[in-house]
Amino acid sequence: MKDSNSVKIKLGSLVLMIFSAIFGFSNSLTAFYQMGYSSIIWYVLTAIFFFVPSALMFAEYGASFKGAKGGIFSWLRGSVSERTAFIGTFIWLAAWVVWLVSSTQFFLVSLSTAIWGHDTTQSWHLASLNSTQLLGILEVIFLVVVTFCAAKGVDKIKAVSNIGGFFTLAIAIGFMVISALVFFLNHGQLAEPITATNLTHSPNPAFQSPIAIVSFIVYALFAYGGLETSAGVIDSVDKPEKTFPKGLIISMILMTALYVLNILMCGVAVNWNHSLSGKSVDLANVEYVLINNLGVVTGHALGLSSSASLALGTVFSHFAGIADVLAGVSAAILMVYSPIKSFIEGCDPKLMPKKLTKLNKHNMPEYAMWLQAIIVSVIILFISFGGNAAGQFYTILMDMMNVSSSAPYLFLIGAFPFFKMKKDLDRPFVFINNMKLVWIMTIVVWLVVAIGIVFTCIEPLFSHDYATSFWTAIGPVAFGIVAWIYYAYREHKNKALSE
Repeated sequence: MKDSNSVKIKLGSLVLMIFSAIFGFSNSLTAFYQMGYSSIIWYVLTAIFFFVPSALMFAEYGASFKGAKGGIFSWLRGSVSERTAFIGTFIWLAAWVVWLVSSTQFFLVSLSTAIWGHDTTQSWHLASLNSTQLLGILEVIFLVVVTFCAAKGVDKIKAVSNIGGFFTLAIAIGFMVISALVFFLNHGQLAEPITATNLTHSPNPAFQSPIAIVSFIVYALFAYGGLETSAGVIDSVDKPEKTFPKGLIISMILMTALYVLNILMCGVAVNWNHSLSGKSVDLANVEYVLINNLGVVTGHALGLSSSASLALGTVFSHFAGIADVLAGVSAAILMVYSPIKSFIEGCDPKLMPKKLTKLNKHNMPEYAMWLQAIIVSVIILFISFGGNAAGQFYTILMDMMNVSSSAPYLFLIGAFPFFKMKKDLDRPFVFINNMKLVWIMTIVVWLVVAIGIVFTCIEPLFSHDYATSFWTAIGPVAFGIVAWIYYAYREHKNKALSE
C-alpha cells in the first residue's frame, strides 16, 4: 500500500489546489453587484498593494521554511517568536473555524441550485423538522463526510482539489467566453455601458459614501485571502523551494486577471439598475441571478424563443451550481485540514494536549480535526435549533469573522522584515534584497490591511449599528486574548514542571 508520505504535489496540482481553496468566481459577481465596474479599481489596487507583494512574501517564507510542517506558524516562529506565532495563528484558525460554519450553508444552496436550477433550501423539511433545522443537520453530515475524507491523507485532498480547481477555472473561463460571444452577437452593445462615471462610481446606493467605498477594501482582501493556507501542504510539495513560489506566483497572476475580466464581463449581459437593484437580489443569490440572466440573454442573442432562452438560463444555473458544489467540497476538505495542521504541527508539543498533536497512519492530525468538526457541529446545531437568540449569535460570529480572517496578515506582513534580517536561513527564492525597500513595502502593505480593517469596523457606526461595529472590532482582539492567556498558562505550567 502506498504511503501518504510518498505523495508529492506537482506544480499543476498545487495551482489547482490554491485555486479551489482561494479563488471565488462568485467574488467577481458580488463585486459587480456591490460596486459595478468601479470595483475593478479596488481589485486592481488591492492586487498591486496587497496580493502581489504578500504572495511574493509568502513565496519567500515557504521556500525558506520548506521543511517546516507548521505552515504559517513555522513562518512566524522562525521570524519573530513562538508567542507571536501562537497568537497570530490562533486568530487565523478561529476565523477559519467560523468560516466552516458559514461555508456549509452556502454549500447546500449550491447543491440545491445544481439539482433544481435555483435555491430551494428554504422549502426543505422532513417530518417535524423545519427548513432551518433540517439544513443544520445536513450541514453537520456534510462536515463529517469532509473531515472523514480529509483524514485519509494528502492524496485524497489532492484528488478532490484537482477536480474542484478544474471546475473553478472552467466556470470562470466559461463565463468570459460566453459573455464574449454575447458581446459579438450583440455587435459590441453592452447592457451596462463602460463610462468614466461607471468606472469610478458605484450604482449601488449602499456603496457611495467614502467610508463604505474604503471598507470595500476588505471585500477585495477576502477575495484574495487564503493564499497562506496552502502552506499547510508545503511538506508534501515536490521540490517545494521551487514549486511553491512558482505555484503562488502563477495563481496570483491568473486570479487577478480572472477577477478583473469577469467583473467586466458582468456588464455584457446585465444592466445594474434593471436587473440587480431589486429587493429579490442579495449577496446569497446574486451569482445565480447573473448566471441565469447570462443564459437568457445568450438565448435571445442566438435567436431562440423566449421559452428556450429561459430554459438555457436554467441550464446555466445548473452548471454553476454543480461547479460551486465541487469547488465547495474541495475548499472544505483543504480547510478542515490545512489551518489546524499548521497550528498543531507548528507549535511546541508541550503547548498542546498530547492527543491533539498525535498523527494517524496517514500523517494527519485526525483527533484535532474531529475535535474541530465537533465544535463546528455544535455551533451549527445551536444556530439551527436555538431560535432568535441563536440567530443573533450567528450574526455576532459572522461579524467577528469579518476582520479576524484579515487580521493575521498584520502578523505575517509585519514579521517579514525580521524574517529578512535572519542570517542563518537558506533562501532558494528571493524577490527583494534591499532592506529599505523591504521596510517600505512592508509598511505600505501593512497599512492597506490595517486601513481596510479599521474602516470595516467603523463603517456600521455611520448607520448607528453599534452592535455590528463592536463585534467586528472585538473579534480578533477576543481571539488574540484567549490565545495569549492560554499560551501564558501553558508556559507557566511547563516552567513549573521543569523546576
